[in-house]
Amino acid sequence: MSLHSLFNFATLCLSITIVILVEPPLQVFGANRGSFGVMKSAAPPPPEQVGLCAAAVLVHGYKCQEFEVITDDGYILSVQRIPEGRAGGGGEKRQPVLIQHGVLVDGMTWLLNPAEQNLPFILADNGFDVWIANTRGTRFSRRHAHLDPAKPEYWDWSWDELVLHDLPATFGIVYSQTGQKIHYVGHSLGTLIALASFSEGRLVDRLKSAVLLSPVAYLSHMTTTLGVLAAKSFLGEITTLFGMAEFNPKGEPEANFLKSLCAYPGVDCYDLMSALTGKNCCLNTSTVEYFLKSEPQSTATKNMVHLAQTVRDGIVSKFDYGNADYNVEHYGESKPPVYNLVNIPHDLPLFLSYGGQDALSDERDVGLLLDALKFHDLDKLTVQFIKEYAHADFIMGVNAKDRVYNAVITFFRHYQ
Repeated sequence: MSLHSLFNFATLCLSITIVILVEPPLQVFGANRGSFGVMKSAAPPPPEQVGLCAAAVLVHGYKCQEFEVITDDGYILSVQRIPEGRAGGGGEKRQPVLIQHGVLVDGMTWLLNPAEQNLPFILADNGFDVWIANTRGTRFSRRHAHLDPAKPEYWDWSWDELVLHDLPATFGIVYSQTGQKIHYVGHSLGTLIALASFSEGRLVDRLKSAVLLSPVAYLSHMTTTLGVLAAKSFLGEITTLFGMAEFNPKGEPEANFLKSLCAYPGVDCYDLMSALTGKNCCLNTSTVEYFLKSEPQSTATKNMVHLAQTVRDGIVSKFDYGNADYNVEHYGESKPPVYNLVNIPHDLPLFLSYGGQDALSDERDVGLLLDALKFHDLDKLTVQFIKEYAHADFIMGVNAKDRVYNAVITFFRHYQ
């Protein structure tokens, strides 16, 4: 692997380290831009030139639809639907599952392994109607009703806006197309925005159950020196760290930032993957190479600052504007409101899966999350611990089907 690729990959892992990393009427529309045809070409086209369906789904023999949905603050999001398994579905009605990725990646991150190891295909082959989300700012969701991604105004958001706008929009398109309550799967940041949303009573009326892989809420016990240094670096003025509102992991300023952190005493950047995410037990080398070509994706620098605040403050709260007057202007109080996870409905079926080697979603932080869920109905809370797993194993592990996904399917079927 080239030094340039290592630094690109390390910047992504660094950013993940920092992460983890009935509503009012929605202004949502769905536009079916694809057919259910099957593409026969063996080599996938470059994902930047086509939609996710053509890049990573149709080539495996699965049907796929491309949808667009506009959030109520104007961001145009790409959503993909895999309506049935490779063998077909016989026309029966299938239970919808919405899959949400983490920070600085997009829906492609679920589709990097061979088909039989990828969660969306496994779910489709087991009778589910699968929907894949792509967060604002990523390659397939990089448009707005009137804002230009080349301008700072487009990037004026943090994960608060994902809670307030993106999740409701993606839930809205799935619900409008299927008329059914939804199973949810999130990884890393995808778990944080879900927990925050559920704590405020959002979306729970459209939700059947939720699966949280490498759950992130509290981040005080990260076991990576490099990650802690990075989080501290993001606590300054938003626009001064890189001089831009967009955080692009492939950009030169971000690569230089990583190099500067690697120069700190005691920081070992030789094995960046293990140093940042924990020692992943079960990744295929070819998958990692494909990952480097496909990811990472941009996010807002403000989002990275918000995630760093979560590390620093040890609580799950809204974005802190760093000034009491600014906070009062936005929230009516001098400190940002807390997302109180105790308020998550106690009868909401939850499945949490975490790893003993995860340097981001550390066991102790997951313990704090479980403590916040201590009043949850015992028969509605399933917890899985995999001693040898680290952060990336849950989405790219070659044995994740046997270790995690089969249990997820059993959980979903229990709440059909």
